[in-house]
Amino acid sequence: MDFKHKVVAITGAAGGIGQAMCAHFGSLGASIAALDKNDAVKTLPDKLAVDNIRAAATVVDIADPERVRAGFAELAAALGPVDVLINNAGFSKHCTLELSSPASWRGDIEGNLNGAYYSAHAVLPAMKERRAGAILNVGSVNGLYALGDPAYSAAKAGMINFTKALALEYGRFGIRANIILPGTVRTPLWEERASRNPKVLEELVRWYPLGRIVEPLDVARVAAFLCSDAAAAITGAVLPVDCGLTAGNIVMARELTVEPF
Repeated sequence: MDFKHKVVAITGAAGGIGQAMCAHFGSLGASIAALDKNDAVKTLPDKLAVDNIRAAATVVDIADPERVRAGFAELAAALGPVDVLINNAGFSKHCTLELSSPASWRGDIEGNLNGAYYSAHAVLPAMKERRAGAILNVGSVNGLYALGDPAYSAAKAGMINFTKALALEYGRFGIRANIILPGTVRTPLWEERASRNPKVLEELVRWYPLGRIVEPLDVARVAAFLCSDAAAAITGAVLPVDCGLTAGNIVMARELTVEPF
């Protein structure tokens, strides 16, 4: 998996998964175009430079299509056209329908689904012109099952169909599109929850057949494979990265099995 002379754009780059993506793709030779609505993204190029990774960063709220267009143009001017787009940005703020409102629902859909479209729209013309490119959407197991956070889940379900539409329409231009669906990932957000409730991760782990939750590097490694030439024949794929969560209900299986495993 060699990304030398390739520009990899990563949205949500300042988050736990985003930083792992930046470091991993950078270690494989990529130049990193980092985007995030958090000002902390501005520090990433210096951090990556320590490992001789070429990078540029810009502050972008992906819910703003004009800012997205301008941000990608800015990064392309600094690093060159985007070869790989990782639509990683996302968030969850409203855990139930009862706590949602029409305004919050629109905001969650904008940030988790529409922003991925705005980002793809910004890079597709150059990819089409070069007849090459890869788009990797970071969805969630929430896109397959009702696991709370309904607006987030609806947006992630929409990302699956968006990915398939990209694969169908742009494959003839040499552009591939795939989506990964992480389960619970050990990000700073979950570490913070664990600091308040030390048992929260222990309670979560029992639902995962591998006996652990996902690490950010797990997600980055799968993303790199799907965006690399090693996956040249893969497009339109929907791949859980979830330590077995979607394989079945292991808690129920254990309770119903005569000889528990």
